[in-house]
Amino acid sequence: MVHDARFYFQHPYLRMICTLLVVFLNFLIYAEDPIADSSQVCSIPVLGNVFAFVFSRYPPNAWSLLKVIMWLLGILVGIIAGKLCHVFVFNRWFRLKMFANDEGSWMTMWFSTIISVYIFSNIYNAFLLTLGGTSNIPYLISMQMGIKNSTFMKMAATGTWLGDFMTAWMVSDMMLQERLYPSWNRFIRQWWRSGYTRIVMFWLLLISLCTTVITVICTDIIRWDYLNRGFAPSNELSRAFLAASILSLDLLIVMQDWDFPNFTNSLDVRLPGVAKAIYAFDIRIPDWFKRIVDDDVWTVHITGKWFNYGVLFVVMCLDLNMWKNQMIYSPCEYGQYVGPYGSIYTVHNETELALVDCSSDNHTLNYEYRNQTFAPDGETLLSKDIWTHSRYTGYPLYVKLSSFLLSLTAFAVFGALVVIFGRYSEEHRDVYQGRMKKNRTLNNLLVRHSVHSLDNIVEVEGEANAAAAADAVAAFKPSTPLKSTVSDPGVQRLKRLKKMKLSDRQHQRQEHRQKLMKRAAQYCSCCVCSSRCCCCESRPTDGAASGQGPAAGGQTMDV
Repeated sequence: MVHDARFYFQHPYLRMICTLLVVFLNFLIYAEDPIADSSQVCSIPVLGNVFAFVFSRYPPNAWSLLKVIMWLLGILVGIIAGKLCHVFVFNRWFRLKMFANDEGSWMTMWFSTIISVYIFSNIYNAFLLTLGGTSNIPYLISMQMGIKNSTFMKMAATGTWLGDFMTAWMVSDMMLQERLYPSWNRFIRQWWRSGYTRIVMFWLLLISLCTTVITVICTDIIRWDYLNRGFAPSNELSRAFLAASILSLDLLIVMQDWDFPNFTNSLDVRLPGVAKAIYAFDIRIPDWFKRIVDDDVWTVHITGKWFNYGVLFVVMCLDLNMWKNQMIYSPCEYGQYVGPYGSIYTVHNETELALVDCSSDNHTLNYEYRNQTFAPDGETLLSKDIWTHSRYTGYPLYVKLSSFLLSLTAFAVFGALVVIFGRYSEEHRDVYQGRMKKNRTLNNLLVRHSVHSLDNIVEVEGEANAAAAADAVAAFKPSTPLKSTVSDPGVQRLKRLKKMKLSDRQHQRQEHRQKLMKRAAQYCSCCVCSSRCCCCESRPTDGAASGQGPAAGGQTMDV
């Protein structure tokens, strides 16, 4: 292994530290965020509109049917638009390797569906106002989700925990399955790959940890304010920096992947909790739809890389929303007020919250008013409110925006690496697929390239298309000229491998590659023409046709 900067940046120990740190920081910001105690209605741009459009605010008349038709149509349009964006924008225009073929299409369609449903919700609002009049105003779709902030924060914390757990497990599981760092934890990797160890451990930890964590989140059995006792209380600025740090660490986890920025791996790295690397299932297409798509079935593939990072990108959206909350946080908007030393108090009485007008300077949601005695039992309104150690100090917006510089730097580095190393061209193919190069001798490196090239030649030539075979060889231009003669050291290497105790499948693969190398010697000396050469106007000699060498006066074939 080449011990360069990338070797240490993607080291297994550093990757595990980053994933575990994200889990801890997500729990910390959820515990410190005062919005998690708010009883006001949750409002989120775009996602709030989509949630309300699909799950709430249904009119009591025939408008409900229109609403269902509209969001179903929005989902369909979003899926089609996402697939077109994946094919024409990411694959053909940007030429990103991570989106080659159908890779990443599910995540692209998921994001495009969110945007499409949001657009259709605004169209639905226009129908309600234009055709329904003012009587349908209560059913207009807005960014208010119709649930409390405390409820949404519990849902977000649960989803974040599940996403972080899957990310941490996928990162650890992949590193223990692969051999890119051969000297790292050999005994543990051998034990991990033996039998059903990794499968049993996944389901055992998933059930036990998720049951415990979700119970603590949903029932509030453990109160963070009673545990930390005011140790290092946070304010809106420190919470903004914490949310930005989590978002940066999420990007760092993606960049530390051994296959970044290509996300293509020929190794059979199995999905978590199962014994397969790829799950595929077929969807039968109706006869009336076959005329459009010209296919009988659609095969859906689920791979480990995009399964992992698709979940992580959803978690990043939740972390970005957490950062947004700290930017626009105002205690009154969330049914809260500030007490002595900047401590935050939360009001849970919905009747009292409905009477509060935060736009007025004389609203009753303040410490002086709540500390007066109004209850018949002699207790103050303050005694019924929830007090937290979290602080609010009133930092201006431009100061809080400085916290996002860290995330902007991470996004800039991520985009630069993808643009520089994650794009492919028609004239270059990277056999390493973005991975770190191992220390190999020149002979082994040449054999690796030559066998890969010969596979492409014979694969196309087997279709009785010599011109297409010539294009396949011309498209592959490695930096070092490679020889395809049978007398290369590659033949000796294949003979040595044949003598080793290999499995039947590996033995057949080596024999197949040796046949490919022999067949390559039958071609012309300067191209792959099997008849008269279009370049040197010569024919292959009998020696070249019999595998004894290139044509007289010619050169060895460079592939």
